[in-house]
Amino acid sequence: MQTSAMLNQLGYTPNDTLVEQFHRIKQNTNGYDKIEKHIMDLNDSLKPIGGYVAMSNSNDFLKIKVEAANQALKEEAFEKIDHFAKKFKVELQKVDGKDTFYIIGFGKEL
Repeated sequence: MQTSAMLNQLGYTPNDTLVEQFHRIKQNTNGYDKIEKHIMDLNDSLKPIGGYVAMSNSNDFLKIKVEAANQALKEEAFEKIDHFAKKFKVELQKVDGKDTFYIIGFGKEL
């Protein structure tokens, strides 16, 4: 998928700065090409329950944020994230004290 299409799907309006950041994210994410479609599918499945995939402002990784309206939706989002990580062997890094995960890359050994 082209970078501008990915940015659009994540809710960004592509510009040179965002395109450059997204290229760095792709380079930093091990096996990105193998999980790209699954990341977009995860984003689509999280949107209705208060979660989403976005570019991190502080690290060159994509992040998964959960901002669910209640505990039941939050737990549903966490289940979807866990299923995504296990099914597609994606390594995630939890951000301490936040309902946020960095997508580190493909190849997690389960």
